[in-house]
Amino acid sequence: MNQELILLIGDKIKEKRLQKKTTLEELASKAGVSKGLISQIENNRTVPSLPVLFNIIHSLEEDLKTFFEDMHDHFNKRGVLIVRKGEAKAFKKEPVKGFSYKRMLVGNVNSQTVDVVLLELEKNASRKLMIRTDAFECKYILKGKIEYQVKNEKFVLEQGDALFFDGRAPHRLKNIGPGEAVILVVYLF
Repeated sequence: MNQELILLIGDKIKEKRLQKKTTLEELASKAGVSKGLISQIENNRTVPSLPVLFNIIHSLEEDLKTFFEDMHDHFNKRGVLIVRKGEAKAFKKEPVKGFSYKRMLVGNVNSQTVDVVLLELEKNASRKLMIRTDAFECKYILKGKIEYQVKNEKFVLEQGDALFFDGRAPHRLKNIGPGEAVILVVYLF
């Protein structure tokens, strides 16, 4: 499996699950894993092991070849990916009101998967629960004012500020500015 496709797997699993009108609980039960693990995979917070991935695909009643066949067309054959204005793919990462994610690009750098995302936060949008990811995270504030909590420490970030941390540490954020906030997020897996 190409490493640059890893982040597309969660999106594909979620897409297939929703097409089949299967709940997280139903898929988790069929695949023999927890509902939380399915949620983390769908939201690209963790990468499943091959046996777990194969169990999930089988539980979705999908053929392995069919599951992966359109994913390889995602990347330019020359190794160059250009995302033009308006082409960033919107996706749901979590059910938090006021959060809008757009995948700018995903690729492979020296055997490390990199995921670049644009996060738009409506006024007063906040994540209540602390979350974790399996990536180092770099956040660059393009617009607005954000309060970012990593473990027990809170940081106030404004336009032009950047934050880098190990995403395995519990973290959350909220928009504390007077309007919309926009963050460029880089995940390094």
